[in-house]
Amino acid sequence: MPRAIISPSVLASDFGQLSAECKRMMKGGAEWLHMDVMDGHFVPNITMGAPVLSCVYKGVPDIFMDCHMMVAQPEKWVNDIADAGGSLYCFHIEATSDAVSLINAIHARNMKAGVAISPDTPSTAITDEIGAAADMLLVMTVYPGRGGQKFLERCVPKVAELRARFPEKDIEVDGGVGPKTIDVCADAGSNVIVAGTAIFNAPKPEDVIASLKATVNTAQARFSK
Repeated sequence: MPRAIISPSVLASDFGQLSAECKRMMKGGAEWLHMDVMDGHFVPNITMGAPVLSCVYKGVPDIFMDCHMMVAQPEKWVNDIADAGGSLYCFHIEATSDAVSLINAIHARNMKAGVAISPDTPSTAITDEIGAAADMLLVMTVYPGRGGQKFLERCVPKVAELRARFPEKDIEVDGGVGPKTIDVCADAGSNVIVAGTAIFNAPKPEDVIASLKATVNTAQARFSK
């Protein structure tokens, strides 16, 4: 199984100090920063776009921006996000009719490609062809569009189904994940953990990051036996 990666969700950060917040997370042990891009169409909320990501990249040039594209036409924004310094471009399978072509376009811009599924979308929507082409698969454990929602445990079996088909793939969980819900996610096979308020609001974010990573590593040790 691939290694444990913690990707704090900047949706829970102080947007007025976004670059400083990203640096604070990286100093605390975060390898990726999860950037929630919402367009007001695919989801009802609006957050940030390429101009904001570009500013963060200029201030934190060694950042790995894990860009979660909650947008209606993901094909439209690949070049903008690449130009802004995006490292990974994760689109929703519900928003496109040709996932493989989109993955190829993302790779052509030297970004990793991620495919996300919302809570009501079955994991089988990620076909073997799509999953093999992608670099990361994201199982949403809340409905996309806003932070602070309650974790939906019914989504966890989708992680296990994807892990069984793609043993070497990065599989991410996002939504309501924290110290109280990490165990089921890690045991199902997720290795990339997105957490927002659980990390950003903690007195010592580095302790939460270390704890989440340790839980994934413990679960992975069981997988490899």
